[in-house]
Amino acid sequence: MRIAITGTNGFIGGAVSRALREDGHAVTAYTRQRWDITAGSVAGEADAVVHCAALADDWAPLDRAMRVNVDGTRNVVRSFPGARFVHLSTSSVYDAVVPTVDAAESAAPCSRFLSTYSSSKAAAEEVLSADAVVLRPHAVYGRGDTTLLPRVLAGIRRHRLVLPEGARVLHSLTHIDNLVQAVRLSLGGRPGIYNVADAAPVLLSEMLTELLARQGRTDVALRRIPYRTAFGAAAVAEKLAVRGRPRLTRYAVSQLGLERTLDLTAIRTQLGYRPTETSLAGAEDW
Repeated sequence: MRIAITGTNGFIGGAVSRALREDGHAVTAYTRQRWDITAGSVAGEADAVVHCAALADDWAPLDRAMRVNVDGTRNVVRSFPGARFVHLSTSSVYDAVVPTVDAAESAAPCSRFLSTYSSSKAAAEEVLSADAVVLRPHAVYGRGDTTLLPRVLAGIRRHRLVLPEGARVLHSLTHIDNLVQAVRLSLGGRPGIYNVADAAPVLLSEMLTELLARQGRTDVALRRIPYRTAFGAAAVAEKLAVRGRPRLTRYAVSQLGLERTLDLTAIRTQLGYRPTETSLAGAEDW
């Protein structure tokens, strides 16, 4: 199969590109340098498209987020008419203000957002046709991760990692191998919107403690701050951030201090998805 993949210079796009090449597909990889998807469409030929390119920044200016995530998606769709379209969306399209408890796909998109990333990704889903496949993973991790681990390490202060509610909340995490499996199944499976995650939720605090230990950071202790206190502090930080990114955002607090679990019934029954359990094996090499 001829497959075009956008965002192959990123963590997810790179992993998808490598896996599909290994499967024997003829992959055309589009990096940001090769194609600026905000500049317009290209004359592409493919049987399927996996759209991974996105601006994954919760503090990006709204116009920029919309330009990349919405206009860019529209340009990718126009570039490959007739091709199977697999769109990498996000669980951030669900309501961040309240816990996401075993959320089904019908719960999104919601009507309120705490970040321009969430609102722009929700809007991007709206430009797709009914025969597209939309994948909504949460907290993708694994070898090559450029988001989860760096943010965890950046939050350490004086051997402490202070988290809303101590991160003692359930989360449906998504190993990159499980996400790649979902993409493979999407290339020929039933169109629709699907949550993607590991086989079962885990306690976020336990996962973070293990992740730090595998990085040799056994000196770091997790500390709790009440959710409402953290959320209020983030709101103040956002107001004071005239330029640049605040050290704390309400979106980040909501993602760490509230339950974020997903219902996987649709992808299991419609695509035959069989995810593995959450595993940090090899995390010391990330």
